[in-house]
Amino acid sequence: MIPVRKLSLLGCASLSLVASVPAKHASAQATTGPDAGMSHDSSRHAPKRKFAAGARAIGISTLASPAINGKSLHEGYLTQPMLMGSFDPFGGAVVLDGMLNFEGLTLERGELNAGIYGEGYVDRRHPHTYLHEVVATAQGGSGSSRFSVTVGKGFVPFGTDDPMSRPFVKYPINHHLAQILERAVFTGAVRYGALGVEAARFNGDEPESPSDLPNRNRLWDSWATRVSLFPAAGVEFQVSAAEVKSPEVAVGGGLDQRKASASMRYENSGRLYGLFEWARTADREEGKTAFVFSSILAEGAMSRGSLTFAARAERTERPEEERLENLFRTPQPHSDFNILGRTRWDILTLAASAQVMEKASWTVAPFVEVSRQYASPLMRPTVFEPRDFYGSDRMWSLSLGLKLGAGKLHSRMGRYGAAVAHH
Repeated sequence: MIPVRKLSLLGCASLSLVASVPAKHASAQATTGPDAGMSHDSSRHAPKRKFAAGARAIGISTLASPAINGKSLHEGYLTQPMLMGSFDPFGGAVVLDGMLNFEGLTLERGELNAGIYGEGYVDRRHPHTYLHEVVATAQGGSGSSRFSVTVGKGFVPFGTDDPMSRPFVKYPINHHLAQILERAVFTGAVRYGALGVEAARFNGDEPESPSDLPNRNRLWDSWATRVSLFPAAGVEFQVSAAEVKSPEVAVGGGLDQRKASASMRYENSGRLYGLFEWARTADREEGKTAFVFSSILAEGAMSRGSLTFAARAERTERPEEERLENLFRTPQPHSDFNILGRTRWDILTLAASAQVMEKASWTVAPFVEVSRQYASPLMRPTVFEPRDFYGSDRMWSLSLGLKLGAGKLHSRMGRYGAAVAHH
């Protein structure tokens, strides 16, 4: 078989240190705090800078009990090591954004995260691609009317903010149901008053490795649209839909996905944060629905001084697929379109962090997260029985670590140009 040709890296090198949201938009630009989604934003009072850059990394130790076959696992990682920045040479008219993610070097085996799945990993979060994001946005408008066009590799206008920019280190397991990212994307957005509309074409294929790039012969074969309402400061509603062609078979010909999402979000100057979301993905073959997976998630956080407390409750369904000799991996792509079962995961997570140092552009914040998971099969009979596979259908995980940040980080990831909220 002739290898599928990949997009060239030419033209990307000059953007490799630029980041995810235009520095012009105060509501989307984080401060130096490492607690993404809960940090206070001083950029609206600061002089606008043409170039802003930042870096972050999280050292984490995780205990999962049981993790597999009745045995506990205790592992440590450097997770979410990233460089990011933004370049705004024309006062917001054209903005270059991007992000480098080095999890391919630090998380090759994946990060213990019971229930999560995607891109050939299961019960471990997969590493993201090195070139996580590189986009250019042209925008204009006046008063309450704005418009923008974004092109590059980045976030598709579907669903909610990327979990990396929310108050928890461990990802929710609905990540592949509720967001679409690391795609070659062409997005148009308009904003009139409190109403925002985005529409995009993008490549459907998921990355196959950290060094992977979108396949050239899959460009623009999928679509997404999102409608948002911003009725008051800090309040957001969104509904979105997407048609994703053969995400799990890069050469095409796999199951397509029809996706839907709805959410409500609130944030009050970094002190209070809340999110409620619903997401649904239907796997389809030749226009007929084969499998359906849904998710409901609610999370919130509160900051007082240097302390942040957060809680998340999630109920998500996932497919159970054939596993390799390494029981945390599945074939990619799959040999057929069958699954072994469907499992519902109910997860409650509590987290706390404390910013112990904020000096110049450096921040340090120790954190703790504890999670309780319950897995139950939704199909009877089933080949995959959680109680037999894990040693119990009820599991715990405990994570301790240190968040490190420097420079300008991003408190939100997933919107560009006219779609960025202004509070």
